[in-house]
Amino acid sequence: MMDSLDTRLLAEVQRRADITAQELGAVLNLSPSQAARRRARLEAEGVIAGYRARLEPRKLGLTVQAFVQVQMAAHNADNAASFVRLVQTLPEVVGCWTLTGEADYLLRVWVTDLPGLNALIHHRLLPHPAVARVQSQIVMDQPKADSGLPL
Repeated sequence: MMDSLDTRLLAEVQRRADITAQELGAVLNLSPSQAARRRARLEAEGVIAGYRARLEPRKLGLTVQAFVQVQMAAHNADNAASFVRLVQTLPEVVGCWTLTGEADYLLRVWVTDLPGLNALIHHRLLPHPAVARVQSQIVMDQPKADSGLPL
C-alpha cells in the first residue's frame, strides 16, 4: 500500500534518479535512513523498475527523430515474433509499441541523418518478409520532453 510520502518519493526519483538518501530525506522531511528504506521497499516491490541516465541525442550525433508506422503483411504469431526479433536488434529503434488501427507497430527511432533513416527503412524494415508497408513521420520539434508518469 502506497501513501502520500511514497508518491512524493516517486515524483522526486522520476525527476532526479541520482538523488541521495540525504537529499530525498530532506525533501520528504524524513531521516536519510527512512527515505532509503522507503526507496528500497518500492524497488523490491517493482514499483521502481530501474534507473537510467537521460542522454542528449545531438551530443551523440543523432539529429533525426522519427516515428515509423509498420503494417504487417499477414497477422500471425510467427510474423509478429519474427518482426519483434528484428526490432530488438536495431539500436536506432528506441521504442516499439503494438497498436490498434491501421498500423500494427509504432517505432520511435533516432538516427544520425535522413540517409540513416532511409537506410533503416529501405534496408532493414521493408525487406523483412512480415512487413507490408512502412510510413514515417519526422519529428520537427519536441515542445514537451519525455517526462515521468503522472502521480
